[in-house]
Amino acid sequence: MAVGLAVSSEDGQYNGRVTSFVILSCMVASMGGLLFGYDIGISGGVTSMEPFLKKFFPVVYTRMKDDTKISNYCKFDSQLLTSFTSSLYVAGLVASFFASSITRYFGRKPSILAGGAAFLSGSALNGAATNLYMLIFGRVLLGVGVGFANQAVPLYLSEMAPPRYRGAINNGFQLCIAIGVLSANFINFATEKIEGGWGWRISLVMAAIPATFLTIGSLFLPETPNSLIQRFNDEQKAKTMLQRIRGTTDVEAEFNDLIKASLVSKSIEHPIKKIMQNKYRPQLVMAIAIPFFQQVTGINVIAFYAPVLLRTIGLSESVSLIMSALIAGVVGTASTLLSMLVVDKLGRRVMLICGGVQMFVSQIMIGSVMAAQLGDHGSINKGYAHFVLTMISIYVSGFAWSWGPLGWLVPSEIFPLEIRSVGQSIVVAVNFVFTFVVAQTFLGMLCHFKSGIFFFFGGWVAVMTAFVYLLLPETKKVPIEVMERVWREHWFWKRIVEEFDDKSNMEPA
Repeated sequence: MAVGLAVSSEDGQYNGRVTSFVILSCMVASMGGLLFGYDIGISGGVTSMEPFLKKFFPVVYTRMKDDTKISNYCKFDSQLLTSFTSSLYVAGLVASFFASSITRYFGRKPSILAGGAAFLSGSALNGAATNLYMLIFGRVLLGVGVGFANQAVPLYLSEMAPPRYRGAINNGFQLCIAIGVLSANFINFATEKIEGGWGWRISLVMAAIPATFLTIGSLFLPETPNSLIQRFNDEQKAKTMLQRIRGTTDVEAEFNDLIKASLVSKSIEHPIKKIMQNKYRPQLVMAIAIPFFQQVTGINVIAFYAPVLLRTIGLSESVSLIMSALIAGVVGTASTLLSMLVVDKLGRRVMLICGGVQMFVSQIMIGSVMAAQLGDHGSINKGYAHFVLTMISIYVSGFAWSWGPLGWLVPSEIFPLEIRSVGQSIVVAVNFVFTFVVAQTFLGMLCHFKSGIFFFFGGWVAVMTAFVYLLLPETKKVPIEVMERVWREHWFWKRIVEEFDDKSNMEPA
């Protein structure tokens, strides 16, 4: 049964509608975002729980409880503690490259299934951990799950969605990340109160719930027409699937574009070499720059270490957990919902630029207050603490309606089919590399930079906002298989693309 919004063939759009079949399939696939979001939310809360610290990181626990001389900014500085958080991202980095081959040669569905299964295994091991080795090995399995899911899910969503509503549907991935963060923070708040000091086990093992949903749900997911055409010669099977997801038999225009893209894709034996060509230079630059910028906004610092940061300014353990839940969860989820409503109306550029300005201003305000009011010892007064909480909320909102969802959306929609899988793997790998770097270095940077850490990330936000203004073309409502035209029309990139075309035309046949 097809229901929903009609999609006309005007202005380069294809025929069809947003069908219930597409909505249900994308809802299941978007559960991959829950894995990522739940882990982000749960890690920060668990690493601030005293029983957890006492069992696995006794040096940090002792420093926090007994060392009255140590700076507020340095209480949680521990390479072992950051290794617990960041080990997931090293595993995800490696897994994303394996996921690229599986996604290209076996389809999007097997990668999503593998991601759910690995995450399920890791959550069970973490919940049962009796020593640090079990804990970190469980994190590695979680990383494999997130690596596969983050590689395949954004591609799946962009390929299933009609061009006119691709932004809203793809942003469902970020919405699920936000919901995962929200649920994790409230679970942390509840389990922190359990007597006996074993509440952290519940927090970690409950990651199995979204993993189970994704693993089972992925068994029933259809493959995208793009993947079917890329992997098989049965064009009728792909056309039938395209007709089903578009809710119409009149899909010739879109199907012909898929066939053309597939012919190019099948002629490429080494996609990694191919993406290095000048023809694909704009996509390669975006594949590296966008995930890099997404991480140096500092958002994962807030998500990972919000409870730690709030304890730094003088809040108690339980208050810091509930406040981080409200900020990262409620504010983030509401802002992502807003993004889904407006992304295909306002466009990607406007949202990235406005969100960047919002994050920059709030970070500068947070850094200024902490520099003026929070010394190495004691805490800031209640009024300033509330102001910092408000600014953190504004910052999280700015990220959640701009760089959060669009950092996944834009890369997933700009690659032609022949380099799409390897391109998305580069996006995920860069994301993991810099998530690892930021997670591994943040507590040390907080200790040494103190309040200057917010000016550091604020400076990067200013750089990325200028980058978008100058170098990112608008991609809203452009069909994914004809996306190359936006580069040919851009003031800067057209010179590079046209130069490659001129050289190709001069080569003898």
